[in-house]
Amino acid sequence: MSSKINGHVSPQPCPHLLVFRSRNGPKPFRALKDCIRVKPPGGRAAIRREPTEVARCGTCEESSRSRLYACVACAAVFCHAPLLHSHASDHSLSIPGHEIAVDVDRAELFCCACGDQVYDRDFDAAVVLAQTVNATATTSTSGSTAMQCSVAGSQPENLRKRRRVDYRPWEPDSGEHISRGNQSIPLLDAANASLVSSTQQPWGLRGLNNLGNTCFMNSILQALLHTPPLRNYFLGDRHNRYYCQQKNGAINGTKNSRLCLACDMDALFSAVFSGDRTPYSPAKFLYSWWQHAANLASYEQQDAHEFFISMLEGIHEKVEKDKRKSQSPGSGDCCIAHRVFSGILRSDVMCMVCGFTSTTYDPCVDISLDLEPNQGGSGKSSSAKSLNSFNVEADCMRPNQNCGISTLKGCLERFTRAEKLGSDQKLFCQKCQVRQESLKQMSIRKLPLVSCFHVKRFEHSSIRKMSRKVDRYLQFPFSLDMAPYLSSSILRSRFGNRIFPFDGDEQDASNDLSTEFELFAVVTHSGRLDAGHYVTYLRLSNQWYKCDDAWITQVNESIVRAAQGYMMFYVQKVLYYKESENQGTS
Repeated sequence: MSSKINGHVSPQPCPHLLVFRSRNGPKPFRALKDCIRVKPPGGRAAIRREPTEVARCGTCEESSRSRLYACVACAAVFCHAPLLHSHASDHSLSIPGHEIAVDVDRAELFCCACGDQVYDRDFDAAVVLAQTVNATATTSTSGSTAMQCSVAGSQPENLRKRRRVDYRPWEPDSGEHISRGNQSIPLLDAANASLVSSTQQPWGLRGLNNLGNTCFMNSILQALLHTPPLRNYFLGDRHNRYYCQQKNGAINGTKNSRLCLACDMDALFSAVFSGDRTPYSPAKFLYSWWQHAANLASYEQQDAHEFFISMLEGIHEKVEKDKRKSQSPGSGDCCIAHRVFSGILRSDVMCMVCGFTSTTYDPCVDISLDLEPNQGGSGKSSSAKSLNSFNVEADCMRPNQNCGISTLKGCLERFTRAEKLGSDQKLFCQKCQVRQESLKQMSIRKLPLVSCFHVKRFEHSSIRKMSRKVDRYLQFPFSLDMAPYLSSSILRSRFGNRIFPFDGDEQDASNDLSTEFELFAVVTHSGRLDAGHYVTYLRLSNQWYKCDDAWITQVNESIVRAAQGYMMFYVQKVLYYKESENQGTS
């Protein structure tokens, strides 16, 4: 007989385990908690009285048998070989109440009478707690790399089984040929092919004029204009500004309402991809954004990351108002801004006393990362050496900065690493019914189509009443595998082959999307906190371009690697398409 809990089939509990629990009270495994040993970093849990103890069978004194089990009732160790004679079974038959044992090398419960493994929630919580505490105590780089390698090769099963749908490029039908009209110019045909070859620049690569300290806006717009899913959406006429303005009565100013930011984005795409190479002035877009973010409406320098967030919120607000319904930003069925950039973060808070875990999910459009701690003199010298090998431009690191090499992967490992909350941050445990010290761990439950990483380079201290910029160099890869930072991978490394004891809904957490990402845009910041300059590096047709307001120049790959990254944009290498249920809606 079996039962189904949270989508998982749970076998009938072992009767010997139930009897053992009834005889030994609410905490029958408390004596074993001190014997749980974990080989760092993130190794398998084992049972040992002393870390260096070599377990031997109490009957034959063999230490090399296939399985050694320690009796939970008396702590005696016996061997078990199913095809041979089992001293563990003899021990359980000779003394009633000694049926339950634990594998000394795997820390898994075993019933000697049933001859099978058994599962107990409290015991497994103690093992997981010991593994997590051990992982938090291990901060060496080699440990982090080993854990990453152990999960990097794993691939969600649904990715292996999912049917690939061949991508078919869009071709206009007869009706679209007529509606296109005589005034439109196809982006690619024989007539303008000579223009493309003469300029040696991809279509859509156009400078943006600085309208007065608006480099923060131009840098983000350049990245968004060349974000593949967003570009395909607007160039595919999924948001037609003429239809939108007519529907909302905004063409003749009949409605005194804020301008539609998505309409201005559509106009911006049309202007940039028109084929005109002269720099474009996004004044109308700036005015429309000022209406959505009145607190930022000035000609002062603003933060590019803050502009990115407020712009996506402006598009989201307008589309949701038109739909007259509320969709979760992380559900994937929302406005175009969230369909492209929104993912879901998972936060686990584990009680360090009983192992009870509280899990919450939050949508996000980007991930803000702290730089890794300063690594001292060796990091400084190696950082200077690596940078001096490049033709570093003005927006690269200054040699007199206090620096240590940080990597984007290291920042992501630090972001998803379990951390112990301080004694002044004790949280209420639902199981203990008191405030207890806790462990917190972040992970990514759902990946977006485009992952945006924001590096926290601006630090503000209310105690010191000062702000400063962190100019430390950050290494970022051109290709990035996000599998090690997924909730499914982290839970798999935490629980192994155990049934998830805290959350059974992770069966759909392995994404329907690829975990391999490719870098296509880097937004950099140079200068001081209050007087800096933003520049964007774009990767188009396997070539990098530097977009510095109205000036666009072709640059070498080494220049991009040496740049002081502030925001990095990665797109999935493989995009899986599915048929839309509503072809006529945007």
